[in-house]
Amino acid sequence: MKIVFLEANTLGTDVSLDCFDTLGEIVKYPLSEPSENVKRIGDADIIVANKIQMNEALLKDAHNLKLICLTATGTNNIDFAYTNQRGIACANVKGYSTESVVQHTFAMLFYLLEKLSYYDEFVKSEEYVRNDVFSHFSVLFHELCGKTFGIIGLGNIGRRVGNIAEAFGCKVIYYSTSGKHDDDTFKRVSLEELLTTSDVVSIHAPLNENTRNLITKERLSMMKKEAILLNLGRGPIVNEADLAEALLSDTIGGAGLDVLSVEPMTADNPLIAIKDSTKLIITPHIAWATTEARQRCADEVYENIKAFLQGKERNIVRA
Repeated sequence: MKIVFLEANTLGTDVSLDCFDTLGEIVKYPLSEPSENVKRIGDADIIVANKIQMNEALLKDAHNLKLICLTATGTNNIDFAYTNQRGIACANVKGYSTESVVQHTFAMLFYLLEKLSYYDEFVKSEEYVRNDVFSHFSVLFHELCGKTFGIIGLGNIGRRVGNIAEAFGCKVIYYSTSGKHDDDTFKRVSLEELLTTSDVVSIHAPLNENTRNLITKERLSMMKKEAILLNLGRGPIVNEADLAEALLSDTIGGAGLDVLSVEPMTADNPLIAIKDSTKLIITPHIAWATTEARQRCADEVYENIKAFLQGKERNIVRA
């Protein structure tokens, strides 16, 4: 059994992949090389990949291929019409990054809420050395307790975020992007009510026809002037040009993004114009990527392959 990792470094070089050696012949390529990928998988039985498009152009000459394993939850990069026709099984990983993403959500929130970039710079610039009183609060910030925390997309991550927000004393509400989700713990509201009443709007939804370009100029204008928008779902859920305009015009208080419409970030992204870190923090799609979460991801892929070799279905996705 030959198992080929096409972009092993997307898991990080600190993550152990030694367990895979017990499953067969293992070949690890650190990064995708589009001109070489077809050749690399020519005699592979199993492919392990992350973002590479799994379609006919890549797979047509991989005659031994039986299983595609993604080191991710999303399966948008798989052409299921083709893989199903070929009888190629596909497996993803689930739940491995929940605690990591939740932690990052609140890290970004508090960075913005407490204006930490300003106060960090105040001390490091030695302005505090020249201060005539023990404290300094020229830039105002507020308690999270008592605020309304709106969640867009109440899956496992959104629900965990809601639980923690509640522990901080927030009133938690949510909007179901599918229109089908009900939860006994938190109040479900319309998108308009969520945007107009929330002090924090936190996005944890997948990208689909219901969520693409969901947050636009019109909807940003519904939000409170001091509200904070967080996007830890997918970049295209938020219209970045409209968000840049909203931040520059003080339509909303701030935004924290871990995802963008194009990744890595492009030089013409309108959000590059915003240099004020009290208004905007962007992290390079790292919310999922604690050391523990990346190791769990690798371990889950191993378990998926082991189950497949034993004739069992584990995290198999067909569409």
